[in-house]
Amino acid sequence: MTPSQQQSERYPASDESVVPFGMRVAGSWAWRVGLIIVVAGMLIWLLSQVTILIIPIMVAALLAALLLPVVKLLGKMGLPRGLSVAIAELGLIVVVVGGLFLVGRQMVSGITDLSKEAVTGLIQVQDWLMSGPFGLSSDQISNYLQEALTALQSNSSTILSSALGIGTGFGHFSAGLLLTMFILIFFLLEGEKIWAFLVRMMPRRSRPAVDGAGRRGWLSLGNYVRVQILVAAVDAVGIGAGAAIIQVPLALPLGVLVFIGSFIPVIGALVTGAVAVLLALVANGWVNALIMLGIVLLVQQLESHLLQPFIMGRAVSLHPVAVILAVAAGSSVAGILGALFAVPVLAVTNSFVRYIAGRRWEDDPDLPEIYGLHSGRGVELAEPANNEQKPAPPTEPPVEPQAPQVPA
Repeated sequence: MTPSQQQSERYPASDESVVPFGMRVAGSWAWRVGLIIVVAGMLIWLLSQVTILIIPIMVAALLAALLLPVVKLLGKMGLPRGLSVAIAELGLIVVVVGGLFLVGRQMVSGITDLSKEAVTGLIQVQDWLMSGPFGLSSDQISNYLQEALTALQSNSSTILSSALGIGTGFGHFSAGLLLTMFILIFFLLEGEKIWAFLVRMMPRRSRPAVDGAGRRGWLSLGNYVRVQILVAAVDAVGIGAGAAIIQVPLALPLGVLVFIGSFIPVIGALVTGAVAVLLALVANGWVNALIMLGIVLLVQQLESHLLQPFIMGRAVSLHPVAVILAVAAGSSVAGILGALFAVPVLAVTNSFVRYIAGRRWEDDPDLPEIYGLHSGRGVELAEPANNEQKPAPPTEPPVEPQAPQVPA
């Protein structure tokens, strides 16, 4: 027998020992993880094609988590469910529209006072360009302005198409807003029934786990919304108080604008901060504007590096690093919407996975001992059990014991 034949008999090709154990484990993990990534990518792509439906549903879920305690409180006061939902949603609309109206009204009333200061500021800028390090003459400034006007006229078609795009986007935004309000009504009015319908689509044995995990995820979503309101309030109070201390005009509407803009990641903070600095520049000059810029940066850094990671992380049971990475990943994948929904999606997913992995439905006090009739909240989650008593099987008559026979 040749050496090669002896080696083939000692290490047959079908023997698993030919491939090291670590490589086999890595290969098993690799194709499973790759399959998960492919399926997740396909799912994200499919959802991106129906964003006009997905975004209103997600926004309505966030608003429902915020307003549901108000609806329950009104229900405890004796109001019907439908009236409680109407009061809560109309109250939300009044608060948002009222805040925007307050900002717009005071801005318009302050424009008259600021217009003269704005003209004075432009004159100061022109004087600085002429007497400062640039040393521009009035003719050069006029030529630059004329070139800018010519460039604006030559690109009028591009500007018009961009304006039409903005109009189309505003139309989509209006349609999405109406759809969000419509979905929110039914989330508040029949949210339990909708969730019960979804739970009944699961296999019977998995219904307790899915029901409990979903309720834990809903609690995390509510905590996220409440903490986000707290963070927005801190931003508004910090920037508004700073503007009032250094005597920037329109400090109150500026604080309201910061509060509303804090719910829009990245863009909201950028726009509201720029408005605050611009008001300080027009009203009080460069030094005051630089101080206002420092206040805005300080408050936003406090919010992004302290409030968001630590307070938000504790509220949704996430590590601060996970919160920061979620916002960064969401903004890089889906822009502003990704940054807005990254943390709540991660919080709900984390609560769901931890509940399932810990088998917490087995001793969950929010679920009934025997899951089959009700979920403990008056919503039927499974088909009613058959409570009819089955007839007992017939029993044979007892056998009389016989006396032992004595042999003759």
